[in-house]
Amino acid sequence: MHVRSLFAGAAALALLALPGFAAEYLGGLVQSTDIGGQMVLTDANGMALYTFDKDTQGDGKSVCNDDCAVKWPPLMADDTAQPEGDFTIVTRDDGSKMWAYKGWPLYYWYEDTAAGDTKGDGVGGVWHLAIE
Repeated sequence: MHVRSLFAGAAALALLALPGFAAEYLGGLVQSTDIGGQMVLTDANGMALYTFDKDTQGDGKSVCNDDCAVKWPPLMADDTAQPEGDFTIVTRDDGSKMWAYKGWPLYYWYEDTAAGDTKGDGVGGVWHLAIE
């Protein structure tokens, strides 16, 4: 009986360690997720999204292209995507479309490999978690 209680307690702790989802946007493509006590924008799989200080807020311009976009893949929008609330669509230099939040284009970090990873926060002093 004691071993069963130990396993139940470990399972409960494991559930607490997972990011908690609070709200969904864009039909579930983006979620507001509690990671480390702050509400961070993630994709539907809990992968953190980031903003880049070198982008210019609100002008619909992403300056992360070529090699930058390999390490910081954009959150792409399909051809039928429509702006919704604080989420807008940015046309990239190559003509592809990506999502922006409050005017800031959204990106992933290639070193984040699991839901809840935030290894890209603070990289180069110019990359930050997208905070709701």
